Amino acid sequence: MKYVDEFRDGERARELAQKIGQEVAPDRLYHLMEFCGGHTHAIFRYGIPDLLPSQIKMIHGPGCPVCVLPIVRIDSAIELALDHGVILCTYGDMMRVPGSRKMSLLKARAQGADVRMVYSILDALALAQNNPDRDVVFFAIGFETTTPPTAMAIRQAERLKLENFSVFCNHVLTPSAISTILESPEVRELGTLPLDGFIGPAHVSTVIGSQPYEYFAEEYQSPVVIAGFEPLDVLQAILMLVRQINEGRAEVENEFTRAVTRDGNVKAKKVVADTFEMRREFEWRGLGLVPYSGLKIKSNYARFDAEQRFTLKRRSAQENKACECPAILRGVKTPRDCKLFGTVCTPENPIGSCMVSSEGACAAHYSYGRYRDQAIIDDKPSMIKTSST
Repeated sequence: MKYVDEFRDGERARELAQKIGQEVAPDRLYHLMEFCGGHTHAIFRYGIPDLLPSQIKMIHGPGCPVCVLPIVRIDSAIELALDHGVILCTYGDMMRVPGSRKMSLLKARAQGADVRMVYSILDALALAQNNPDRDVVFFAIGFETTTPPTAMAIRQAERLKLENFSVFCNHVLTPSAISTILESPEVRELGTLPLDGFIGPAHVSTVIGSQPYEYFAEEYQSPVVIAGFEPLDVLQAILMLVRQINEGRAEVENEFTRAVTRDGNVKAKKVVADTFEMRREFEWRGLGLVPYSGLKIKSNYARFDAEQRFTLKRRSAQENKACECPAILRGVKTPRDCKLFGTVCTPENPIGSCMVSSEGACAAHYSYGRYRDQAIIDDKPSMIKTSST
């Protein structure tokens, strides 16, 4: 298959891995963060850690939109469904994310709430047209990739003069999250999270382009390479980052030239700018309150804003203290560091958001990486035996 198989060629992958091994400096470590959950999934699925030299440490970032949504926003969606009698539409993953008091949208549906899984916001629009006597709310999440469709749906609802459609907006912005990570105490003061470079997100960059990352390269002297999701994309991006680090460069490079330009999708950006405005701050799971990192619907479309249409309780909620999702999303810990991982927390019974979404670091590691962990454990006795003889 053209444009897919070419980027999964095993022989080419081994050649790239060999080049990376030849070019890494033997006396230094390379700490590289992939921001996007799609990259995390690809890294585990294709066994990329097994191809890399030990000097390269991959760190998983907060790039999964399901994972970064805080409990209070999930509680608000549950409240909309249970207390306001709306038809609440959302994607499948969001239905299983635990809110507070072990409640989820799936459990709310079991209690009688009208919660429906949709594949796109257009499904929610169709529901509103077919149920004029019911309020239909779309639970909108996601980074810059999913924001343009939400904007287009709001404008379509206006053209259709729909009075029973609204959006519970939880769209967030990638550059603000990267800034927060680079300004975090773990990076700036404590040094517990060394970061030498970023693999830039693919889908997000098709919309915003590569230009927004130039600030990070210049201000923080942090190299960025935007990469696609296939294994050869990721390996090529790692090689490009290693070369930048070795040469002391901090630039934005684009490996994903088949889909990303410097300016991105100008039309999509204009639709978003005309429909949304920035919130002063927005809470992210793991990162806390991040300034100017979330979007809200502009006042001229306020009738389609569920937060304006319905009165929602403002409450605080605590994370499960045993769940390490917040630290995993900051890159400070890995799924293996969580005591719940693979025991009480599994994809069938997720305790934390990182296990719910297929793009979450815990879910990806559970699907592919845990077998690698087991192989390491199984090898330990023989390693000990070898060293003693």
